[in-house]
Amino acid sequence: MLWPLGRHAAARRDDPDVLIYRDQLDEIERDRASGLIGSGEAEAARVEVARRLIARADATPGQEVAVPASAWRRRIVAVIAFVGLPLVAGTAYLAWGSPGLPGQPLAGRIGAPGQDASIDVLIAQVEARLAQNPKDGRGWAVLAPVYLRVGRIDDAVTAYRNAVAFNGETAPMLSGLGEAEVMVANGVVTQAAKEAFDRALALDPQDVKSRYFVGLAAEQDGRPGEAADLWRAMLASAPADAPWAGFVRNALARVEASSVGGPNAADVAAASKLDDAQRGDMIQGMVASLAERLKSDPANAEGWLRLLRSYIVLGERDKALAAVADARRALQSEPDKLQRVEQLVKELGLDG
Repeated sequence: MLWPLGRHAAARRDDPDVLIYRDQLDEIERDRASGLIGSGEAEAARVEVARRLIARADATPGQEVAVPASAWRRRIVAVIAFVGLPLVAGTAYLAWGSPGLPGQPLAGRIGAPGQDASIDVLIAQVEARLAQNPKDGRGWAVLAPVYLRVGRIDDAVTAYRNAVAFNGETAPMLSGLGEAEVMVANGVVTQAAKEAFDRALALDPQDVKSRYFVGLAAEQDGRPGEAADLWRAMLASAPADAPWAGFVRNALARVEASSVGGPNAADVAAASKLDDAQRGDMIQGMVASLAERLKSDPANAEGWLRLLRSYIVLGERDKALAAVADARRALQSEPDKLQRVEQLVKELGLDG
């Protein structure tokens, strides 16, 4: 904005003779620098040119001094543009903008209230780019979790598959694909989903999502003990503030509370549709049911072990201690079974 204001004013102000004298001064300096003339000769030549320049200025005294009104207006506009515009823009942004707001990827905007319309627009924009370049693996990788969040599960499966096909296999993309496959199957870990989780774990053995769903697959296949071992290992290595730890604890409590005739795959699939509060109530009911069954079958050592683990997972230490006393009384005549209970008591820290 400022360049044309200064350029036009200078063009009108420069006299042709003055420009010639200035060129002569530049030429003298170039000759001196190149060694064509000595310093003394250069200084004498500069004095002569300067004398002529002064004489020319004296001959036209008003030319260099007079400043047209339009020039003053240009200068005022330049000052306003240079100082005023940044000041106004900065003040307005600090007042109404969000300079402290961090950048947020497309997937992270899904949960924000009032963003449904803008999310639809963003999805449409990415879809338009993918229509032009369907082999853009990065675009599919961005879109896949967004589809999953907004409930477009079939589209999510397609997007994850394309991301893996065009970007190569990574643990997050494979575990996301497996999760989408599970959601399509209403909570059942299908063979396709299990294969995706296994491939993710081959790349990253600590991938949390894949570890959980592999445990769920074991539970649904009638191997609750294997599922419990997997989830216990996850919790043992979990950070103190792991956001997924509570969910895994609930799953562990569910399998710990189940007896040999516990929930089948259909029951687990139905439980996956419940919200957290409903699922917690279901688990509490299963634990209470197990405790009630042990009253009529007190010699069931496996049942006592499951009950103790369930209480600890649920954070009900007092009930666990009471169950230890009940198990000792019930198994006092069967030392082998009692020994298994005592070993678990030590592992759970219930003997102190």
